[in-house]
Amino acid sequence: MATKVLAGITVEVTDEGYLTDASKWTPEIAHAIASEEGLNLTPKHMDVLNYIREKALKGETLTIRAIGKSGIVDIKGFYELFPGAPLKLASKIAGISKPTSCV
Repeated sequence: MATKVLAGITVEVTDEGYLTDASKWTPEIAHAIASEEGLNLTPKHMDVLNYIREKALKGETLTIRAIGKSGIVDIKGFYELFPGAPLKLASKIAGISKPTSCV
């Protein structure tokens, strides 16, 4: 575990950069993580991140298919917003732990 300063806030992160305490997350931290990942967050990104946070904090299992059926974004749009490994990247920016389905 390491300590990192994101958006002026000191947080603990895993070796892969995921926040260890989701309660420390703020939209400003999301923008800082996204910037490190080469993304500029739009309101659509934030809608998806808020959806992911809501589901994760309720203890629900996240899948790309479930996010695609959320009504917020379809699967193609999810991949466009978070290129490469969308669930892994979106989870990191949303300040939640790495989904178990992600390698």
